[in-house]
Amino acid sequence: MPGIVVPGTASAPALRAHLAVPAVGAGPWPGVVVLHELLGLTDDVREHADRLAAAGYLAVAPDLFTAGGRLRCLRATFRALSRGHGPAVDDVLAVRAWLTDRPDCTGKVGILGFCMGGGFALLLAGRGFDAAAPSYGPLPSDPEEVLRGACPVVASYGGRDRVLRGAAGRLEEVLSGLGVEHDVCEYPAAGHSFLNRHNLGPFSALEKVAGLGYHGPSAEDAWVRILRFFDRHLGD
Repeated sequence: MPGIVVPGTASAPALRAHLAVPAVGAGPWPGVVVLHELLGLTDDVREHADRLAAAGYLAVAPDLFTAGGRLRCLRATFRALSRGHGPAVDDVLAVRAWLTDRPDCTGKVGILGFCMGGGFALLLAGRGFDAAAPSYGPLPSDPEEVLRGACPVVASYGGRDRVLRGAAGRLEEVLSGLGVEHDVCEYPAAGHSFLNRHNLGPFSALEKVAGLGYHGPSAEDAWVRILRFFDRHLGD
């Protein structure tokens, strides 16, 4: 499906986005907001939304860098992530409201994010979503406070991820302490971004050396867990 424009907030009243609609049936379907990593709304992220649509979800992937491109918006987006408020947070919540209000949406909406997007999935798990799937998302600075009252969480991390070492164990501890239903898994053979297929051209070799990038077995198992979890919490 071609790119669309969805309502945003004052900084970007119209957000570029990719909408993926299930090919079978007339709906309504549960929705999922898909949040990209720092590379932006790439073909890889669009394919993740398409995979959700094939599984029966109305999936929308907004471009959080719509207001000024990746280089200009990256700092402001990470600032909103670290502070817990700001234009990027408002944009994600606006997309959720837009998806919920669609007649082909059941009103139940999940959030799936990668890296930076995974951080937003954790940050916003207690702000109106019905299930959250952060993939190698950085934890909030005060996870006990941010995740208090959060929706069910299915999280995936790589054991070889040098940036987020210990994050899976810490998240498991916090969610257990708060009584939030969860499924947290750390894949020993995977590194950061193991669910993402990056098209970095000649820099792809450097990505592998750094322990980044796609890891097929871990990625497929994570998808099984995510879809099973979403079916339980977003389905009828």
